[in-house]
Amino acid sequence: MRRFSKREVAEFYRRLSASRPIPQTELEFINPFTLLVAVVLSAQATDIGVNRATPALFALADSPGKMLALGEERVAELVRTIGLYRTKARNIIALSRMLIDEHGGTVPRVREALEKLPGVGRKTANVVLNVAFGEPTIAVDTHIFRVGNRTGLAPGKTPLAVEQGLEAVTPARYKHGAHHWLILHGRYVCKARKPDCPVCAVADLCRYGAKTAPAEMIAARAQAITAEPLVEAKKRRKPAPQPSPASGGGSKPASD
Repeated sequence: MRRFSKREVAEFYRRLSASRPIPQTELEFINPFTLLVAVVLSAQATDIGVNRATPALFALADSPGKMLALGEERVAELVRTIGLYRTKARNIIALSRMLIDEHGGTVPRVREALEKLPGVGRKTANVVLNVAFGEPTIAVDTHIFRVGNRTGLAPGKTPLAVEQGLEAVTPARYKHGAHHWLILHGRYVCKARKPDCPVCAVADLCRYGAKTAPAEMIAARAQAITAEPLVEAKKRRKPAPQPSPASGGGSKPASD
């Protein structure tokens, strides 16, 4: 698989950013704590499903102290429509207690501290750092893992390898929004079972060999998006120096 050039990577993100100028999570939250809880609940669940359950929960508990007072059984009852709800309720109560005991009731802005919280892994920590604190982190979930590998943008055998690949190739100006653009692209366009290549804004850049649209359609769409062909600019040869008249190197006049 041919690697993306720097120009192609920049164009890849430019198009995704143009399709979603304001990148943001689809999870609903009130503050960093409720964001943390929502992301913990979203593991192996959809954002839509989490958003259905959390309004009632957050109306009662929007801080670690209130969540702890609510208790594990009540939390479990409120989020019972979400997969693994009992384990998640247990983790939410445990992380609320740890936030109070070790962080003064606030969500830490350090990855290592976040990852020590029950139910919080690297992906969850990256989401909180990015969304709550504006850090340019890239959280790799199943959607981003698929997009990174399928497109060839950042192939890797593990989520960490894909994350490191994305960190290495993503231009600085796109890093803060990269997580959102990639996850939404994977969720709605580059879907697991059948990617929607006919409407994909980056299909001509993608290295996927089993596209679901004819090459002619993909080329036409790319042409409509950008008139400039995506090829590396060739180095122009410097013109040969022209001899000056004074050097006597000019062309001789024709003889009679």
